[in-house]
Amino acid sequence: MPGPAASTALEVLRVPVLADNYVWLARWAPGRCAVVDPAVAGPVLERAADEGLRITHILNTHWHPDHVGGNLEIKAHTGCTIIGPAREAARIPGIDRAVDDGDRVALGDHVADVLFVGAHTAGHIAFHFAGARVLFCGDTLFAMGCGRLFEGTAEDMFRALAQLKALPPETRVYCAHEYTLSNARFALTVEPGNAALAARFEAVQGARGRGEATVPFTLAEEHLTNPFVRARDAAELGERRRAKDHFR
Repeated sequence: MPGPAASTALEVLRVPVLADNYVWLARWAPGRCAVVDPAVAGPVLERAADEGLRITHILNTHWHPDHVGGNLEIKAHTGCTIIGPAREAARIPGIDRAVDDGDRVALGDHVADVLFVGAHTAGHIAFHFAGARVLFCGDTLFAMGCGRLFEGTAEDMFRALAQLKALPPETRVYCAHEYTLSNARFALTVEPGNAALAARFEAVQGARGRGEATVPFTLAEEHLTNPFVRARDAAELGERRRAKDHFR
């Protein structure tokens, strides 16, 4: 019998876990979903059950434990297929399919282009569902921020962000952490005269005060307010990243 047809939209559900992680459930057809970067298993399995969803896939962007920690338990419960970065395959628990830049991942009729964005980790990837205008970018791009350079260089991050900022501005970005308020505070030290940034800071401060999430966001917002996306070259990005590493 044929599998379920894809729904008209890729619906993304947020599962907050740990201190500030977001795991994403991407509902790609009625009763079917993929999990993106499961830090832990329990809350993810519970949310999927509450929503009446069967987990068919796990999409991992990189190897860090707070992105793959739930892989094996979720796979044991669901028999799902785990897809992750080829350059980090040995560090992705339970991986079934290793993918790299230019590969494609299909969830029914929804197809993601795999983008290599190594910088935060050496083999980091992102999943861009162009038809749905959705980007799962792990720890590469944050609202008004970017990932720490644990295994890559400023040049690597500059190239990675150049790839992402070239995507359509209406693309909704689903990163893996709620770092927005701290990022906004730092961004204001870099561009204190940026009116768009000041307005976004006020909005974010209000949202967090009400306990609301600030993710997803759009690439259009990052073009206007993200000091790393707005860096003119890798040297400037590197200076800003070093300053952010010590920002309190």
